[in-house]
Amino acid sequence: MTHYLHLADLRTRVGDEIGLSDWVTVDQARIDLFADATGDHHWIHTDPQRAAAGPFGTTVAHGFLTLSLIAELAATAFAVGDERIVVNYGLNRVRFPAPVPAGSRLRGRFRLLAFEPIDGGAQVTTEVTVERDGHDKPVCVAESVTRRYT
Repeated sequence: MTHYLHLADLRTRVGDEIGLSDWVTVDQARIDLFADATGDHHWIHTDPQRAAAGPFGTTVAHGFLTLSLIAELAATAFAVGDERIVVNYGLNRVRFPAPVPAGSRLRGRFRLLAFEPIDGGAQVTTEVTVERDGHDKPVCVAESVTRRYT
């Protein structure tokens, strides 16, 4: 985990990688819980026997599950000492270039794209590249916009 003492310290890091997360395992249990939470029980995610004959040879995580992991990945990638609260403000571009087979290990690389001062803090845009252990192609690339208050 990378630590920054002050939110303002990020201002000079635009264009730089500001953090690399720990690995997170996306197992079938997590995929099933996500399916229950969202109502998306498509067989490609939840039926290992049917998915074995499908295009990926196994079940795969929902794209939105992978996207939702950005919060967990960010929590182990970088921290800012004087932040009181971080609010998810939205997403710009989101792509899922490769699948996430059940049992995959993922981590996130965070590159600072923009730092914009706002009242009480800053709006921070990061490019998040979610990598799958042992594979070159990312499974998700997204621009995450957060509002960070000190």
